[in-house]
Amino acid sequence: MKGRRIILTGASEGIGRALALALAKRGARVALAARDRERLDTLAQECRALGGEALAVPTDVTSQQDLEWLVTESMKTFGGIDAVIHNAGITMWSRFDALQDLSIFERLMDVNYLAPVRLTSLALPHLKQSKGLIVVVASMAGLTGVPERSAYAGSKHAVIGFFDSLRIELAGSGVDVTVVAPDFVVSEIHKRAIGPDGEPLGTSPMREAKIMTAAECAEHVVRGMEKRQRLVLMTARGKWGRWIKLVAPSLIDRIAAKAIRERH
Repeated sequence: MKGRRIILTGASEGIGRALALALAKRGARVALAARDRERLDTLAQECRALGGEALAVPTDVTSQQDLEWLVTESMKTFGGIDAVIHNAGITMWSRFDALQDLSIFERLMDVNYLAPVRLTSLALPHLKQSKGLIVVVASMAGLTGVPERSAYAGSKHAVIGFFDSLRIELAGSGVDVTVVAPDFVVSEIHKRAIGPDGEPLGTSPMREAKIMTAAECAEHVVRGMEKRQRLVLMTARGKWGRWIKLVAPSLIDRIAAKAIRERH
């Protein structure tokens, strides 16, 4: 990772913040993108203290103009782009039949799916020049159904489908695609999960002592980037679940229901 020029979205907290610090320790040059300028500036200082180079670029990933500015500033500062990490995301927590406003689906698709598509389009010419890497932080919810997370799972299925398709198109170009599918991770995203009334929950519904930390998740992601892995899975449940789904899909349904019921 030393000297690699990387765009990282959703950088100000959770997995994104942990990723920024992990990359900085390895000497990467990272354009930090998120909406909160103050948090980005603080994080950039921390990254520099760890030996990395950091550029804070306040960005709303749903804004085409902001994404264009992010790529322009990254090119101006670093002279190229070696990797883009699509990490920005939002989630929800509600049974579908309890939802009062279906616009939740549009909001999640805009952030979790369409934003990575748009940013990839802008960065791809530069990634082809550097024979770079596209990394999408998806979820196990993108590989199987998860109750009370229907809009989230739908958006993550979409983003995995897109990048799996793009990987095939890019064969021979030198650009690789790494899909990351974490299980539950301690992150502020859970506190801001959209409830049935369309408002953030305010508190995490997860039993956070039972789930992976953001720092642990970040280490898995960076190792996957170093190996340019096709798919990064982080837990035994995730690794075995892919195979169980093929031979006993109803068992996976029960495992997913149990995970939500027990909140870990």
